[in-house]
Amino acid sequence: MKRDIDINEVSDGKLYTANDMARLGCNGCAGCSDCCSGMGNTIVLDPYDVYCLMKGLKMTFDELLADKVEINMFDGVILPNLKMAGTSETCGFLDQNGRCTIHTIRPGICRLFPLGRIYEDGSFRYFLQIHECKKQKRSKEKISKWIGVPEIKKYEKFICDWHYFLLDIEDEIKQMQDKDKICRTGLNLLAAFYRRPYDTEQDFYTQFYGRLNKVWNG
Repeated sequence: MKRDIDINEVSDGKLYTANDMARLGCNGCAGCSDCCSGMGNTIVLDPYDVYCLMKGLKMTFDELLADKVEINMFDGVILPNLKMAGTSETCGFLDQNGRCTIHTIRPGICRLFPLGRIYEDGSFRYFLQIHECKKQKRSKEKISKWIGVPEIKKYEKFICDWHYFLLDIEDEIKQMQDKDKICRTGLNLLAAFYRRPYDTEQDFYTQFYGRLNKVWNG
């Protein structure tokens, strides 16, 4: 999901790679879960997020949709996002003590926080959002460790390829005049990358790129 921001106003003025250190450590978010409430539909899930949730929770995508996940339109594309529930609009994966029950398989946006990504020239770098987390005196952490996914290079390549793929799809949709065709395109993408079950015993990236190639060449 694209954001229209001035990076100089929201960051510390630096751009980082996964090998860099940034002030991210916050003592395990002790006593705080502010970033897990009131987020609306902004915690958008990519295919890797859904694969991890399906594998970790042993649930299908449609089972996730029954409670903790919903679908919305983002820049013309239909995508899933974590559902905020109740009057406090809190993530359904928080327990009564405000702790994340899916921390080891949490979505990529949750892993990043308070980092963001800026995409340029077919790649991206990270930036530190200085107004998003109220914790003070944060310690330095290596970004790759903070994100905490296996095979960070493969993950970053996937993130980049998925982002630019969605931009291409958004451009295609903007050229469409037929509302039914726009809807079909969105639903077909949802089926190809989310609803169609992944084999959670097999490598995610192999399956994803197989689907991506099929969509592009189909």
